[in-house]
Amino acid sequence: MEKPTKNIATRRKVLKAVGGLGLLGSGLVSFPAIAQNRPLRIGIIAPKAGIAGTIGECGLRGTQFAVDKINAGGGIAGRKVELIVEEETNAKDSIERLRKLVLQDKVDCVQGIVSSGVSLAMGPSAEELKTVTMYWDGTTQDGVRETMAKPRYLFRSTDNECEAVMASLVAIKHFKGKFATIAGINPDYSYGRNNWAAFLALLKRFGVQAKVVAEQWPKVGTLDLSSHVGALKAAKPDLIFSSLLFADLPVFMQTAFGAGLMQGGTKFVFPAAGFQHTLLKKSFTPEGMIFGHNTLYFDLPNASPIQKEFVSMYVDRYKDYPHWEADRAYFAMQAYKGGVEKAVKAKNGSWPTMEEVAASIEGIKVDSLGGPGMMRTDHIAEQTFYQGITTHNNKYDFPTLGVVDKKFSDQLQKPPGMDFWKWLETAKISL
Repeated sequence: MEKPTKNIATRRKVLKAVGGLGLLGSGLVSFPAIAQNRPLRIGIIAPKAGIAGTIGECGLRGTQFAVDKINAGGGIAGRKVELIVEEETNAKDSIERLRKLVLQDKVDCVQGIVSSGVSLAMGPSAEELKTVTMYWDGTTQDGVRETMAKPRYLFRSTDNECEAVMASLVAIKHFKGKFATIAGINPDYSYGRNNWAAFLALLKRFGVQAKVVAEQWPKVGTLDLSSHVGALKAAKPDLIFSSLLFADLPVFMQTAFGAGLMQGGTKFVFPAAGFQHTLLKKSFTPEGMIFGHNTLYFDLPNASPIQKEFVSMYVDRYKDYPHWEADRAYFAMQAYKGGVEKAVKAKNGSWPTMEEVAASIEGIKVDSLGGPGMMRTDHIAEQTFYQGITTHNNKYDFPTLGVVDKKFSDQLQKPPGMDFWKWLETAKISL
C-alpha cells in the first residue's frame, strides 16, 4: 500500500490544508474577522504503522478529503482548518499525545483512535481536559457495558458490536437451515469475544440450533495461524464465524485456503472483512462468504455523489479502494463542523465555548461518505451499515458483494442506557 500522501502531517508538524475562504454555507450568519484570521486546529491521533497501520492510513485520507472540501467551501464558520497528526500506539503513549495536542498545541478538537483498548483508557482523560474529542472507532465501554454513561466532551463511533449483530442477522437470513455445527476464530480481546457471544446469542434468539465444535482465540497480531486453522479443519464445522480484521485476516485466508479449509462446503461469516478487502484476493478468497463493509462499501450501486467523488479521488490518488475507516473519519469531521456552525449561529456570530460546541454536536445529522448518520444525545453515533455475500463477478482481483444488505445502526446497537445483552433478548430486530 502506498505511503500516506504528503498532505498528511508527520508527528509535530502542522498541516495547512489546501483551499481558500469561499462563500459560507447557506443559512449561516456572518462571522467576525477575528475568527476568520485564526485557523481552527484539529488534532488527529491515528495508527500509521504496525498491524493497524493501513486502518489509520485510510482514516487519515478520509480526514484529508473532508478538510480539503471544508476549506474550499470557506472553512468551519469562517476559519480554515489545520491538522496536527499524532501517532496512535499503546494507551499510555496515546494519552500523552492527547495531552500534548490539548495543552501544547492548543487544538480546538481531537479526532481519531482505532483501538478499543486505547479509547477505553483515553475517555476519562478527554473529559478531564475538557476538549471535544471524537472517536473514529473503538468505544469507551468495558466490553459492552458503559463506563462513561454521560460524557460531556467525548463523542464515540457506533458500538463495535454493530457489525457482529448485522453479520449474524445476514447469516441467519441467508444460511439458516444450511448449518448444524459452528466454529469461531476471533481475536482474544473484548472485541472478538463480544462478537462471538453476540453471534451465539442471536442464533438462540432466532431459534437456530447449532453445536459449537471449536473456538479459537489467537492473540491480536498473531500472524502464524496454522495451528488455529488445523484445529478448525479437524472440527469440520458447517459454518465459521470470524471477527479477525487486521493484518491477521489475509494471513488466515491464505493459510486456510492452503490447508483446504476453503474448498469444502463450509460457510464463512466475517463481520469486519471490509478492513482488508483489497488484500483478500480471489485466488484464495472464495465466493459466497458474508463480508462486513459496514459504514462504507466502495462499490455500492447507486452510491451518493459524495461517495462517488471520494472513491474516484481515492483510486486516482492512492491506486487503492477505501474501507469504512475513511467514512468514520469523514463523519467525525463533518459532525464537528455542523456542531460548531450551529453553536456560532445560536450566538449570532460570536465564537462559542468548548461546552457550547459539545452541546451543539448532539443531534447533528450528517451525510457521510457511506450514507446518512447522526450523533445521538448520549454522544454515540448512528450510521448506515452494509454487508452481504461475496462474488467474483467484478472487474477487481478481490471479491465484492453480489448481494448487499443495508441497515441503519438504530437496528443494530443498544439504545441509550440499556444493557447490550438484555437489548439483544428483547429488541425488535428484523432479518
